[in-house]
Amino acid sequence: MNYKIAESSESHREEAALKLDRIGREILGICRDELYFSMRFMDVALSSFVYQMDAAVSPFGTDGYKMYFHPQELGGLYRENRILANRGYLHMVLHCIFRHMIKSGMDSRYWNLSCDIAAEHIIDGCDLRPVRFSRSLLRRETYRKLESSGHVLNAERVFRELEGWDLTEKELAMLEEEFYVDDHRYWEDEERKRPPEEQLEKKWKDIDEKMETDLETFSKEASGQSGDFLDELRVENRERHDYREFLRKFSVFREELKADEDTFDYGFYTYGLSLYGNMPLIEPLETREVRKVEEFAVVVDTSMSCSGELVLRFLEETYNVLAENESFFQKVDIHIIQCDEKVHEDVKVTSQEELKEYMEHFQLYGEGGTDFRPAFEYVDSLIEKGEYRNLKGLIYFTDGFGIYPNKMPLYRTAFVFLEEDYRNADVPPWAVRLVISGDSLKSES
Repeated sequence: MNYKIAESSESHREEAALKLDRIGREILGICRDELYFSMRFMDVALSSFVYQMDAAVSPFGTDGYKMYFHPQELGGLYRENRILANRGYLHMVLHCIFRHMIKSGMDSRYWNLSCDIAAEHIIDGCDLRPVRFSRSLLRRETYRKLESSGHVLNAERVFRELEGWDLTEKELAMLEEEFYVDDHRYWEDEERKRPPEEQLEKKWKDIDEKMETDLETFSKEASGQSGDFLDELRVENRERHDYREFLRKFSVFREELKADEDTFDYGFYTYGLSLYGNMPLIEPLETREVRKVEEFAVVVDTSMSCSGELVLRFLEETYNVLAENESFFQKVDIHIIQCDEKVHEDVKVTSQEELKEYMEHFQLYGEGGTDFRPAFEYVDSLIEKGEYRNLKGLIYFTDGFGIYPNKMPLYRTAFVFLEEDYRNADVPPWAVRLVISGDSLKSES
């Protein structure tokens, strides 16, 4: 008799668990559908999860592949206000789109908070019925302080801002409580054997690149209602270049007086010496074809928007690249041009020593408006005068807000931005948008 009672009890528990699992999946499915009807450009992202019940989570969380939910807590949240459930679903999707769970090297507490603030800031900026919700005073004040920097508030930017606020433990705890939405336990849970980060990165990079294209073409009306979402996607998807590798793209092939070890066969050389005494069968080539930096132009935007400190850091990084012995020929031709709305200075350097001296006596001229055309016209005039024989490229350090040339130049052009000061400038299609990390400049300078 007791055995039958126990068996019946176990059966009831299994049925109850299956019912809770089904209800939780239905709630998440409803949230997905409501978001889809208002954000059709996110169709793939919203449908990219397997739902799984987990009594340890509060109230839900994701690892980028699955969406875990606590059935009672999810049900309670949905009964309280279905908009909160919708926002939670979208919040987790945004974590995945921006790959918050695979970024490392930062204080985990501040990073988790930064990711939540960045996601909530996007959701609060969406003028869409399924996620529209009133903001608390603390939330409004936090956004006001963060937005004063004038930059898109991705998680990295929020993290840097929070670090500078010198928060007390109480203030930090209040922010964590205000912006808590989902459980981040799956971000660092090794026991679950999450698939490789490269696989997760590729999955969501493909998804958000499709969304960005859709927002900029077929869903322009939706992009207008999505607040900072499109700008955030652009920042996340921009190509981060290695500055050293980019400089090497300005290189040219030329013969240099140096033994070419790649084409020299030491076997024949030593065999000849052993056979004939001092007569090698093959001699090394006296020259070799090498690929190094020879000619290029560096233009510095000296408008009031570009501070002297930022310009100096950029030039220091440029010097560090060129100071590497194998980066450029013994004789180079580099023009460092300062320009705002007109050209103020042109300094020609032909060696490491001259570049170092220029850096030691660096002075910024200008601080007017920004017009890129005079610098290009000036460089074109240098080519006409024969100052450049084989100019491979021009690097323009700027904040990107100015008047661009209408015509594509004959040489490669890159507009260089510091990552922490980057805003999405409308760079011409013939130019490269080069974003470099301020942290890397500090570490290399």
